[in-house]
Amino acid sequence: MDSLFTQNSSDELDDIPQTENFVWILGKKYHAKRDIDAIRRDIRSRLWFTYRKGFVPIGGFGSTFTSDKGWGCMLRCGQMVLGQALISLHLGRDWRWTPDTKSSTYLNILRRFEDRRAAPYSIHQIALMGASEGKDVGQWFGPNTVAQVLKKLVVYDEWSSITIHVALDNALVVNDVVRQCRVEGATTAEVDGEKPLKAPSQWKPLLLLIPLRLGLNEINPIYISGLKTSFQFPQSLGLIGGKPSHALYFIGYVGDEFIYLDPHTTQRSGSVDSKSDNNESEVDATYHCKIASRTSITEMDPSVALCFFCANEKEFRSLCKLMQDELVTNEKQPLFELCSEKPANWSPAEDAAAEPIGAAASTFLGPTSDDGFELLG
Repeated sequence: MDSLFTQNSSDELDDIPQTENFVWILGKKYHAKRDIDAIRRDIRSRLWFTYRKGFVPIGGFGSTFTSDKGWGCMLRCGQMVLGQALISLHLGRDWRWTPDTKSSTYLNILRRFEDRRAAPYSIHQIALMGASEGKDVGQWFGPNTVAQVLKKLVVYDEWSSITIHVALDNALVVNDVVRQCRVEGATTAEVDGEKPLKAPSQWKPLLLLIPLRLGLNEINPIYISGLKTSFQFPQSLGLIGGKPSHALYFIGYVGDEFIYLDPHTTQRSGSVDSKSDNNESEVDATYHCKIASRTSITEMDPSVALCFFCANEKEFRSLCKLMQDELVTNEKQPLFELCSEKPANWSPAEDAAAEPIGAAASTFLGPTSDDGFELLG
């Protein structure tokens, strides 16, 4: 739909099935029937980034790219993951949006993603930064490209000071993350001629992406339990998945279905500014999806990227323990490996060329590709 915001009436909603199953949304547990209103408030509070039209051309004078329809779905999914990380950091996981929300912090987050060149995480910035990854404006991004582009862009966001780590080769190397996130504090004045005292280490908020390929043409059922478990972690930011050239942002599950936000809706571009009039309020509403969609887990492409957010080192250490206990030790076929340091035989070539297929798998499926949904790393 090209309207600013079009949703079905409440009696037509089929977003959450009427079952006795529990629903998990980004680390929160709900009962499908009893908590239906709370589930919908939670989903609608997530930032929903879709195709837009009518924005200032990307690339400046002479450019015809005034819409990202048909090529920007992966860019929009990247925005949704990062947007949720900023919401969690600045407002907290339990924050809820309403049409009357005018929080300056919330508006500051949202303006960072608006379709204008000056916004640090706009479609303009992401598309233009893609040139450094070999992608022209208008080319479809693979997950590797959007991950690397966002990793470069967050460096300039001093307000959030967030960092992005993309795990490689089906392994999360814990100390690599620690070294990336820790920022040593400044030194103080000398005390009685002794060496300067050093302030405690600070921690950059972490957005962690773990790319995986969990089968050949479809997800191997042995991995489904682990995927569902990952949504139960408090640090969960869901996962990016979908089909080749058709990216979706998955935020939870119910039964054997994943719940997702779909960027494949074209809406008019606009600004929320300070949300001081009806037009700005209407634009704000377009960033919140009233009705999520569902799909069977078995219908998903086997290439996915798990996403997590840790505001501090304690949350990261807790996440690592959950991963070890629930995703590694407790699973016959772990989704990925967890190790303190890189193995001695780890070569840089493996970082660039390895095809993610699952932690214990060793079959090489061919060259990696950023045109399909294959490698994030």
